[in-house]
Amino acid sequence: MLRGPAVSSREGQGDEPRDRGSPRPALRLGALALGDRPAVVASIGLDDLAAEEIAARADAIELRADLTAHPGPEATRAALSRLRATGRPILLTVRAAREGGQLADDRQRLAIYRACLTQADGIDLEIASAALGADLLCSARQRGLLVILSIHDFATTPAREVLLARVAEGVRQGADVVKIATTTDSLAAVRILMEVTLSAPHPVATLGMGRFGALSRIVLPAAGSLLTYGAAHRPTAPGQLPALELLALRDKLWPA
Repeated sequence: MLRGPAVSSREGQGDEPRDRGSPRPALRLGALALGDRPAVVASIGLDDLAAEEIAARADAIELRADLTAHPGPEATRAALSRLRATGRPILLTVRAAREGGQLADDRQRLAIYRACLTQADGIDLEIASAALGADLLCSARQRGLLVILSIHDFATTPAREVLLARVAEGVRQGADVVKIATTTDSLAAVRILMEVTLSAPHPVATLGMGRFGALSRIVLPAAGSLLTYGAAHRPTAPGQLPALELLALRDKLWPA
């Protein structure tokens, strides 16, 4: 069963901590309200825009602006303009190389984010990069963008307590949603992510990668993960299902 509506981005959120049992105003990614059923995000690389018609069938689109041979603000702005024509909310991600992306230069990554905030409905930045991009996060929040702060572990799934501590760290850094993606090479790893999803006192998006990554894209939303990601064309993470396949499963299991 899905978690109830979460803190907005940042509609109705004050500076005081909210009691866990009190109702939360709805989180939104652009016009998309999160929480009623899991939202399917079609992830697409900057060099794969030919798959935009597939991406447009999802609830939202993630543009991976690092997945290109020629990254930069101008190419990203052009891609965002093209994707905005689909009418879907856009999540902008410029993933760091140390967490599975293709850009190692943080200055270049932050320059892309800053140049493109006006064309995005949300951003995904690693928790490890949040301190570097504190002004970026401030600007995103001022513009009403959904702020996702994320961690990616391509080796293992850490213990429940470790992951909950990372959720708390993301909240301290100002996340609307904390995204956790870990390697799930066993069912025990999937269970850890389920426990984290069920017990986290803050909105989360949890995802498995690797052997049981596909399974995680369905069972973790059932535990309360707000978002699940599928590939519009080439997978952007190990174990990622095609977006259309994921949409069909979501619509069967969670009818509108």
